[in-house]
Amino acid sequence: MILEPTREGTVAFGDMRTWYRVSGDLDSPLTPVVIVHGGPGATHHYLLSLSALALSGRPVIHYDQVGCGNSTHRRDAGDDFWTVALFRDELDNLLDALGLSARFHLLGQSWGGMLGAEFALTRPAGLRSLILSNSPASMELWVSEATRLRTELPAQVRETLDTHEAAGSLEDPQYVAATQVFYDRHVCRVVPNPPEVRRSWELMAEDPTVYRTMNGPNEFYCIGTLRTWSVVGRLGAISAPTLVLSGRYDEATPTTLAPFVTEIAGARWEVFDQSSHMPFVEEPARYLEIVNAFLSEHDDVVAPR
Repeated sequence: MILEPTREGTVAFGDMRTWYRVSGDLDSPLTPVVIVHGGPGATHHYLLSLSALALSGRPVIHYDQVGCGNSTHRRDAGDDFWTVALFRDELDNLLDALGLSARFHLLGQSWGGMLGAEFALTRPAGLRSLILSNSPASMELWVSEATRLRTELPAQVRETLDTHEAAGSLEDPQYVAATQVFYDRHVCRVVPNPPEVRRSWELMAEDPTVYRTMNGPNEFYCIGTLRTWSVVGRLGAISAPTLVLSGRYDEATPTTLAPFVTEIAGARWEVFDQSSHMPFVEEPARYLEIVNAFLSEHDDVVAPR
């Protein structure tokens, strides 16, 4: 279920604008949850099913990171513009502009969880809990595991991928089709993908600047500026209660997210047995149940205004 927004708008971020969407009432006594999308370079759309968290009375905030969706795009910006610090500062700015800095939950999916971990490392006073959904703790681990998962693809698919990567013909329809085999196994096993997921793919294709700069051409050929990123060894500084979520067939394999569980004190880990990278789409009822319970456990309930 996708709820209609109760409010939409933009906030200034330097000379750019960050677009946001609210489901529910920001004056609710329940602590708001901010949803951080993946990519880098995706949009909020594929996570819209999480608007159903507002059915409990909790406000849910989605937003598009700059360079994405309804926010300001910078197609001509160089590699040095698109940094983790940029997106961390944008999130901090959004929380402040919406009056959420004093108390909020954070749910980051994939790259959104990577960003969420970086944000939590700053120990923001208002962070009540952190949910890291389908996120790796380092890109080195991600690439290593993607290479392993790739060896399990059919031989003809592997040969097609290798041939076109060597030739640099990554737009060739054969390469795109071979990539989709990996996606159908390890990104979203609901095929065809739901409309909101397809919408994010479409918008990324219209402006792939952020994704190609920071990640690369696809989920398993990661040659972008994030290729050396890692929070391994730093995660012990996160003090917020943390929930780690992943799918049995996830491209974010247990190896990639184990550091979150071993380094963050008290972190919990839930695995969705029928899911890959999008359990909120693949097993939505169980996903919402687990997330709702965790958020409620760590709520900072205040009297209504």
